[in-house]
Amino acid sequence: MKTIFDNVSKECSKMVTNAYSTSFSMATKMLSESIRQDIYNIYGFVRFADEIVDTFHDYDKEKLFADFSEALENALNDKISLNPILNAFQETYHKYNIDKHLVDAFMHSMKLDLHKKDYLTEEEYRNYIYGSADVVGLMCLKVFVKGDNEKYEELKDSAMSLGSAFQKVNFLRDLKADFEDLSRTYFPNTDLNHLDEQSKKAIINDIESDFAKGLQGIKRLPLEARFGVFMAYRYYNKLLQKLKKTPALEIKSTRIRVPNYKKIELLTRSYVKYQLNLL
Repeated sequence: MKTIFDNVSKECSKMVTNAYSTSFSMATKMLSESIRQDIYNIYGFVRFADEIVDTFHDYDKEKLFADFSEALENALNDKISLNPILNAFQETYHKYNIDKHLVDAFMHSMKLDLHKKDYLTEEEYRNYIYGSADVVGLMCLKVFVKGDNEKYEELKDSAMSLGSAFQKVNFLRDLKADFEDLSRTYFPNTDLNHLDEQSKKAIINDIESDFAKGLQGIKRLPLEARFGVFMAYRYYNKLLQKLKKTPALEIKSTRIRVPNYKKIELLTRSYVKYQLNLL
């Protein structure tokens, strides 16, 4: 029965989310059950694409990515895939009428990571972030508003700002791994060999501006999604505050984390704020 296969596919996406990201899986658990699985389905898809370009160094990443891209196209066209992650994603894609442009933009940014190492201009930087993060936020927004196009357009800009903020925090937190292990530099006009406090401050100011815009959108999200997204915002903002207090040179030599017990504390405090309508 196809229902069994579809259920197995969805369970795979949930397993991928839980295995790869304790913070994202924690935030996803705070979403309404009516939309939770679809966010797992989106995360599974974007995580697998990202893993190909970032992790599988002992394999032909270009071939793996081409094969994955072809399987994705077939899944979206045929409305089925023997790859359970893509099978789950295509269901969410069709269920909420996700714009194909969003999927294409994401895959384009992932493909850039196969070869592109430097982002020298602000335009290159913004375009990469749009494809790697903003469009993922927009896919999730389609689920959050349950296909309501008017609500989607109203919240679109703030969702993109939040996606940008999350991605930029990741860039800053993963500076060491991106620069030393993958030879990538995402921040334009920034000498990562001599990252100074002024450069760090400019990056953080930019992220804080994105967070402020994103928070305004969170407050207008449907109830089914609001607390889960707020939880993700609180986690990434906590990371940003830790990065803000960390000397620039230390950021380049270590990876800043939020311990699990702190995540639980964040969850508790976020819930109190949410219940008291203090967002």
